[in-house]
Order: sequence, then C-alpha cells, then structure tokens
Amino acid sequence: MKYKKLGDFIQRITDKNNDDSLDYLVGISEKKVFREPAGKVNRENLSNHFIVHKNEFAYIPRMNPFKPLALALSSYEHPILVSPSYVAFKVINTNILHPQYLLIYLSREEFDRYAAFNAWSSTRDTFDWINMQNIEIPLPPIEKQREYVKIYGNLLKLIDNHENSFSDLQLISNTFTENLVKQYGMKELGEYIQATDERNHELGSSDLKGISIKKKFIESKANMNGVSLDNYKVVQPEQFAYVTVTSRNGEKLSIALNDDWKPCVISSTYQTFKLTDKSKLLPEFLLLWFKRPEFDRYARYNSWGSARETFDWSEMQRVRLPVPPIEVQKSIVEIHRALQSRKKLTQKLKKITKEISPVLIKNAKDICMETVI
Repeated sequence: MKYKKLGDFIQRITDKNNDDSLDYLVGISEKKVFREPAGKVNRENLSNHFIVHKNEFAYIPRMNPFKPLALALSSYEHPILVSPSYVAFKVINTNILHPQYLLIYLSREEFDRYAAFNAWSSTRDTFDWINMQNIEIPLPPIEKQREYVKIYGNLLKLIDNHENSFSDLQLISNTFTENLVKQYGMKELGEYIQATDERNHELGSSDLKGISIKKKFIESKANMNGVSLDNYKVVQPEQFAYVTVTSRNGEKLSIALNDDWKPCVISSTYQTFKLTDKSKLLPEFLLLWFKRPEFDRYARYNSWGSARETFDWSEMQRVRLPVPPIEVQKSIVEIHRALQSRKKLTQKLKKITKEISPVLIKNAKDICMETVI
C-alpha cells in the first residue's frame, strides 16, 4: 500500500502579529483542542506570536513521551494567536486533503505513540517540523474523507448536545436545592436518623468495603489475611456509613449509602446510621445533600480534636437541611438520576469517538490498498 508524505500537502505558517493588532491568545491541551493559556501571559506585546486562522493547525513540538502530542485544529471564526514556540501549519489544498480528516488521523493513540517514538533531543524530546512532514498518511478520495469527517463530526455534536443538556439539568438541580432552603426552612438531621452498631458475628459476611471521598463504597485495599471480620460493622441496604476523621481526607467527609441489595461490612471505627422514617426523608435525597461541597466545608469546619480532627455523631445530628414533602424529594432524586445517566452516556460516546478514529483510518488504508491493486 502506498502512503503519501504529509509534507507534500501541508505548509508551515510563519505569519506573525507584527502590528500587535490581535490579542486572542490560546494554548493547546492534550485533548487536541485549543484552550485558554494555562499560565500567566504577558499580553502587553504579542507581536511575536503566530496567527492561526480557521481550519489551520498548531502543535507544541516539545512533548512528554508518556502523554499525547498537544495539537489542535482551529474552529474559531476569527484569527487566533499561538506561542512562537509552537509549530503552526495549514493544508495547502483542502480539495485533496481535508483538514478535519487529518485531525482524525493525528488524534489516534497510534499517532501519539509514533510521535513519542520519533521525538528526539539532548535535553527534552521534540517532535519537530521535519518529523511532521515525514509522516506517511493514507489519502483516499476527498469524497471518502468528507464521509469520515461527517461520521466523526456527528459523534462530536452528539457529545456536545449531551454535555449541554447535562449542564442544563445540573443548573435545574442546583436551583431547585437552593429554593428548598427558602421554601421549607432547615431542620436538624438528628430528628430523622438513628445510629446503628450491628456487628458481623452472625452475618459472617466477607464483603469488606472502604469509603471514598467520592461518597461511595469501594473495595477495601487492606490486607485481611488471617484477620477476623467478626467485630466489623454491618451496613444494611439503605443505611449510611462515614469516616469520622476529616483531618487526613482532603478536606472532605467520606460518607456513603449502601444502595446494593445486600449488606456489606466496614471497619469498626466508622460510624453507621439509618433513617428512622423513609416516608419523611429519602436516603437518596439525604445522600445528595451530603454530596454538596457546602456540606464538606461544614463537616470540616465542625470537626474537632487535638491529635486528629473528627466529625463525630453529635455533629452529624446537628446538621441542618431542608426536608420537603416526599414527592418533592423524589423529583429531585429523579433529576439527579437523569444527570448521572446523561453523564454515563456522554462518557460512552467519548469512548466510542476515541475508538472510531482508528476504525476510520483503517478503512482509509483499505481503500488505498484497493486503489493500488
């Protein structure tokens, strides 16, 4: 199969902002997109920066061999500026090589491995302009390239739509929660919860869990060889457990709800509790309240101790929260479930998008092979 040298189809951009008339400066992320500069930038004089127009590329030649090459294609409707340390280039004839097809090719993990392998320097690995020109790329007919671009673009639009809807739902959820305080006031949590202290003597479960700062149970990493779990605490379905120590926990309270159908066991040092009446307060609604950053700040502020600070049971009872009618609580929980579903779907779409690039390029290679034969 014949590959085409990329250098025959691209041209380096050397136009600079000589009159200092442009000021829209961008950086490049490892996700292959332009973004706001990560560090502080002196914007008083940008005359030495390269000008990049729509459908033109830029990349950072210096690279970490364990990370993707930072490269992006401009979709801005106006000119942008990039650092003079970057390499900027454009496709010479877009009727032969589609810029977005080239982006698909350069977005693959295979290309990042190629770039890392071919980056050389005495001080820091560099994938320079000569390296970029020496890339060999399969070049199917432009109609086929446009077809690939359309498939890839539709997936990106779908991701964007889901992320926008996710943001809208998140805004609704946040606004809803803020209004609850105004509408229903605040009540002490102690009215609705009861401490538990069930031990594993009779249950005999081996399902040992830890609790993460992401407010969920996780598989325990402790070495339990030869250790009896008889005295460990049991967390029944729809019961809570939390780590009282907050001083070593990244400013967050590790708390979780057992949303599984079966009980699990946790360290005897953790605090466990349950709701006294689920017709008044839903476990899922309470968990949402615990997940708010404001609650983590509250728990950390109200943690006490000399050697290590703890958010003990008495402080948990003093937590104040709105307790709306159960139907309102159910509505909020459903909004949150929709948020999580959208989030999971978006992650799946991103994974598909990542996997589709090599599939499209493989198809392009097959077409080129047929053309040669």
